[in-house]
Amino acid sequence: MTKKANMGKIKRSTDDMIDDAIAQQNDWQENRRTYTRGFLKSLNMFARPSAKKVESQSEAKIEVKEARNNKTGVKAYWFPIMCALFVIFMVIWLVFIGVHREPRVLAVPNIPEPTVQQIKKYETPSFDIVRIQHDGSIVVAGRWKANTNVSVLVNNKVVSTQRTDENGEFVYAPTTPFAAGNYTFALLGTDPEVKSDDKVFVYVSEHGYKNSLSLLMTKDGSTLLQGPYLLKDGDLTVSKIDYLDSGRMIVTGTALPRLRVSMILNHKYLGFARVSDYRNFGLGADIGDLEPGKEYELIVRLHDGAGRTVANIIHKFTAPEMTGDDDTFYTVRRGDCLWVIARNFMRRGILFSIIAERNNIENPDLIFPKQKLQIPVIK
Repeated sequence: MTKKANMGKIKRSTDDMIDDAIAQQNDWQENRRTYTRGFLKSLNMFARPSAKKVESQSEAKIEVKEARNNKTGVKAYWFPIMCALFVIFMVIWLVFIGVHREPRVLAVPNIPEPTVQQIKKYETPSFDIVRIQHDGSIVVAGRWKANTNVSVLVNNKVVSTQRTDENGEFVYAPTTPFAAGNYTFALLGTDPEVKSDDKVFVYVSEHGYKNSLSLLMTKDGSTLLQGPYLLKDGDLTVSKIDYLDSGRMIVTGTALPRLRVSMILNHKYLGFARVSDYRNFGLGADIGDLEPGKEYELIVRLHDGAGRTVANIIHKFTAPEMTGDDDTFYTVRRGDCLWVIARNFMRRGILFSIIAERNNIENPDLIFPKQKLQIPVIK
């Protein structure tokens, strides 16, 4: 009996607390409405609303008041309930998640050890220096893998095998001088066996190292490593000048191998040609009609790998009578090919088959030094 009495007492006390809270809220709302009406009245003290408008406003106020009085339950206390739920959520998060969560582990990616990659130029053996010495001997310096054997090839024959140091550098310096002539140097590395992409062309002049040269030959072109300091008579010669009735001039001669020869007629640049390994060159250009009996000045220049003029020949001549079709002949020199001959004499190398047919040559790839060719002239 005592237990039931206590329970009833607790229930009645809770109802009283709720009634008191509702009464206080009603009083607070009534005070707010009174304050608002006073404030609005002070703002509208100069307004003179019509009786109809006043009556409609009064009716609206009564409707709002009745609607507020009719709010009960969740609608009347939505804001306190939302605040309470937010506080409960924060307490649960702090107790069960924020405080007792496991420590956060930062995953660091596995970074491999740094590796040293070889420079691209060392993927194959490479040249640094190829120099012709005073006594005619040749010094070769280059690079390959560290502590590895590398062979020096001269005209495709192994002449020496050197060992690179810890920096991958090696030097080949024979004491025996090289005889005058042309030489092509290449490198062959081991472990594994790799041949150099680049080659070096060396010309040892019979006049000594000052007239010799070396050229680094790559897929992008040639670079002069050592050029001639002093040229002798005979290092640049013009052996023949042909003037065809097609208005084309062909100049042939000899010069230092692998260099460039250019031609100028009366201050007009006509073009350039490369000198072969056998020191021969031929250059053809269209110059138009020359006046027979008039003097002309022809300049043939020899350029080193850097484009500088190292020698020139000035040839002054009187324009001859034009050569007929059947009177044009060319003597084949070592290193010539029909393609180059046709380009010089006939403007286009693809016309080499016409020369082969005129001279009854069965194999156009096979011509011989000192072979005399008749050149058809195409206007």
